[in-house]
Amino acid sequence: MSDLKSIQSHLSSNQKEDAALVEKAYLFAENAHKDQKRYSGEPYFTHLAAVAEMLADMGMGAKTVAAGLLHDSIEDTNTTIATIREEFGPEILFLVEGVTKLGSVRYHGTDRHNESLRKLFVATSEDIRILIIKLVDRLHNMQTLEHVPKEKQLRIARETLEIYVPVAHRLGMGRIRKELEDLAFPYVYPDEYSRVKKLIEPDMKGALEKLERLRKSLQKRLAGEKITDFKTDYRVKGLYSLFRKLERRDWDMDKIYDLFAIRVLVPTIDNCYQTLGLVHQLWRPLPQRVKDYIAFPKPNGYKSLHTTVITPDGIILEVQIRTESMHAESEFGVASHLAYKQRQAGQAFTSRMSDLIPMLFRPFMWTRSGRQTAQETTDKEYNIEQVPYWIKEIANAHKNAEDTSEFVMGLREDFFSHRIFAFTPKGDVIDLPIGASVVDFAYAIHTDIGNSMAGAKINNKLVPLHTELRNGDIVEILTKKNGGPTLKWVHFSKTTLAQRHIRQRVAELKEQK
Repeated sequence: MSDLKSIQSHLSSNQKEDAALVEKAYLFAENAHKDQKRYSGEPYFTHLAAVAEMLADMGMGAKTVAAGLLHDSIEDTNTTIATIREEFGPEILFLVEGVTKLGSVRYHGTDRHNESLRKLFVATSEDIRILIIKLVDRLHNMQTLEHVPKEKQLRIARETLEIYVPVAHRLGMGRIRKELEDLAFPYVYPDEYSRVKKLIEPDMKGALEKLERLRKSLQKRLAGEKITDFKTDYRVKGLYSLFRKLERRDWDMDKIYDLFAIRVLVPTIDNCYQTLGLVHQLWRPLPQRVKDYIAFPKPNGYKSLHTTVITPDGIILEVQIRTESMHAESEFGVASHLAYKQRQAGQAFTSRMSDLIPMLFRPFMWTRSGRQTAQETTDKEYNIEQVPYWIKEIANAHKNAEDTSEFVMGLREDFFSHRIFAFTPKGDVIDLPIGASVVDFAYAIHTDIGNSMAGAKINNKLVPLHTELRNGDIVEILTKKNGGPTLKWVHFSKTTLAQRHIRQRVAELKEQK
């Protein structure tokens, strides 16, 4: 069980007032929930303490950690809103109320699911810490799902896959997404889960011992080249991720090249490319299996070098190479930008989660994890600019929407679909769904850009406005004062956000005539 000292020891701040705030919230929540039990028979407070410690491990500030301790106080105890405000102030109350409102997020068929997603984005648009607390709350609930009555397990697991996993993915929170996927998998797809486990049984015999041997070989090679400030670990691919890939590969394990992986953390980007060369000297790379996500990041911000190699004893191995800051981003995504100040985070988070997750999953987690450094910000404790633009766009467009089916259709097409990324001439990355056009690109930059667009260039060549973008295109939007949309542009666009802005602007221009 997480205790007060453990939570405080993982706080990103050394300030006494932060430790005191967490202690006050800890004792308050412990008393408020003193007579409540979980399905497992444990005191309910054990859940709140676990959530708070995970938040601290992620580098979240003391106010967020305190809100994690208090997030069920209003809903599940006699504690009033006035009491939380008086004892902890308006900022923590705002977070607690936000998480409380999300307590009604449930998967109960299409309409309720759509409404739940809408609520989630509206709350998140106001303060992304609300979503981070909710994701960690869900993670701990999934870790203890075995104690929940069987009739509730499927519903909870399904809403985890349908609601929380896609959101965590789009926010770049890779570690939480993977944990949630693997924990929900056996409940939602029990037959497929058993099939995947059976398929990998032959490969798993002695796998961790082989990976440890290969890791030491790589360490020796790096040290021999005077690269000393590095960390290595290894993993076996998560079962759910493997299941989705097997679906696309006709359930043929011979077409899976990333079942095993070694990860290397180095200080600088130059070290990343240097290490890639050394890996290729040590093990033979497979053709066309080198992926440079540093020069070409994934749409959710993921950066790393990937290469697939074959070792002398025939093991196909993926090697991932990145800096520690890239690693923090890949693990915690948007949450890594909210960290209180530079700190070491993550090792205890991994070890405790591996203790909580049933033995079934332990071989499929990263082992020997290095600690990562979070980004430096002022945790005063938050500003609205830290909410990703696309979340604010969704919330603003649909805050008062009555037709939730239209909302979720647009959400799936615009944000949970497969993505491409294109660049502005200055090198800024614009993240769009596959099939997006230069019209979508213009409105993704800013509404005013779209509303004054008169033409576009892709890779320095003039193109029609209906031109579909490809991964890596450099797009320049040409604007004029009297430029702007016509209704034809709706047919040129893929995203519902662009279509909405086009219709609004056309209506405004019509009124002005």
